[in-house]
Amino acid sequence: MLDIEELRQVELFASLSDEQLRWLCEQGKEIWLQPGDIHRSAGDPAEQVFIMIDGEVQVTQKVGNQEIVLVTYGPKTFFGELPILTGETHYWAGGKAVQPCHILELDKDKFWQMLATMPAVTTLILQTMAQRVQELQSMSQQREKLAALGTMAAGLSHEMNNPMAAVRRGTGELQKLFQQLPSLVLQLSQRQFTQPQIEYLGGLQQEVIAKQQQTTQLSPLSRCDREDELVDWLDDNGVSDGWKLAPTLVAVGLDANDLSKITQQVPAESLGDILAWLEASLSGLNLLSELDEGSSRVYELVKALQDYSYMDQAPLQEVNVHDGIESTLKMMHHKLKDGVAVIREYGNLPRISAYGSELNQVWTNLIDNAIDAVKGQGQLRIHTKCENEQVLIEIIDNGTGIAPEIQSRIFEPFFTTKGVGEGKGLGLDIVYRTVVGKHKGDVRFTSCPGNTCFQVRLPVVLTD
Repeated sequence: MLDIEELRQVELFASLSDEQLRWLCEQGKEIWLQPGDIHRSAGDPAEQVFIMIDGEVQVTQKVGNQEIVLVTYGPKTFFGELPILTGETHYWAGGKAVQPCHILELDKDKFWQMLATMPAVTTLILQTMAQRVQELQSMSQQREKLAALGTMAAGLSHEMNNPMAAVRRGTGELQKLFQQLPSLVLQLSQRQFTQPQIEYLGGLQQEVIAKQQQTTQLSPLSRCDREDELVDWLDDNGVSDGWKLAPTLVAVGLDANDLSKITQQVPAESLGDILAWLEASLSGLNLLSELDEGSSRVYELVKALQDYSYMDQAPLQEVNVHDGIESTLKMMHHKLKDGVAVIREYGNLPRISAYGSELNQVWTNLIDNAIDAVKGQGQLRIHTKCENEQVLIEIIDNGTGIAPEIQSRIFEPFFTTKGVGEGKGLGLDIVYRTVVGKHKGDVRFTSCPGNTCFQVRLPVVLTD
């Protein structure tokens, strides 16, 4: 079996534990190729991702009568994730060994498991994916829909920065806390408490923990005033480092009267040790809560990515349109949160026959355009209803509108009103070809300043 130290040399996995690396080695399948051997062909089922341990593979795509080299992957690289993350069932390009290769293949279900359980790897994969998508856009017109995915991946990477930063900070603080706790407990144990006093302290700990969960948030000014009052009381009662204890004690609603009651139950000289112990307990719980919140957010983002790409589902399936729109909105949260109000006016829609991941690209392009139109500060309204044997989805924004002189061209490939480098002019072309060409539906729009409405009509049952 592959040595975990060889796997650790891959930058993507450098921060993983021995246990996580061992899991990857056990789940993966090693293959060896000679120069000229075909690794994968265009059209092969997209069921694995790859870790190049050693060697070099050249990825090509046939355009007309020519084979175009898209990219070359060398030693210690991770590749093959794009088709799976975009919901493709087959590879759109082929790969051939140009040097002797040693490759670890990982099945896609294990790949998704890795994303859900190893958030540090997930962040790097999304960052790498964003970069690769941008490169592929300029070389492969057949995969224009990756333009939206590139933006999505960059946004997801941005969204993961905050929870991952919280996880890293919480882990570091917990390590410090665990180093302090033994000495705090030892100091407390040296106090000669009676059995009733020990029982009182146990109840006191549970009481402040309960108060921590129920206490309402104070305004910054009120919190500051209460902390100053508590620091003065602690100083007057001989408790050192009161400024360190006060913020946590105030956060759970304790004041000088509460601390005075504690001194009525235990010796006053033990108050400092008791408060330090309580503060450490509360800080630890706070940190665990932050870790839980951060890891939950990462899990939600990975789950949204799975829902968005319709992982492990047939290309044509029964689709809930509202679920697709919601997963798209989650994926685009980074663009919505600053000042775009989303108004949902959902009707009672039946499930429809559709290519789920491709339909989500339609919502991505239309919602992304609407957000751009309101310049991050405006209103996005999504209205749906059923019309006989069709469903109607309207995406409406209150932006500046589309100029009348260009309205006849907006569905043309490569036509864009954005600046150089900001748009490829492919988004609405994808919308048109996906809705009309692939789903036998209809897309049209009306636009004037303050109201632009794109209407998408899709058949409930898609027939050949």
